[in-house]
Amino acid sequence: MPLNTPKLEDDIFDLLTEQSERTENPAQARRDFARDLATAISAHIRTGTVTTTGTAATQTGTIA
Repeated sequence: MPLNTPKLEDDIFDLLTEQSERTENPAQARRDFARDLATAISAHIRTGTVTTTGTAATQTGTIA
């Protein structure tokens, strides 16, 4: 399954929109943004599938 890049883009856009609306406690807003961005990237990476091939001496199959 290919990575769902449009979903990641939407998630980042939503985070930036939320960030632009926060005016109190900028330090906490930046910390929250960093956490939420890391979560979105982690979720994005987990949508991918790695397919491997090889010989009898190596592993073959799909890693999800």
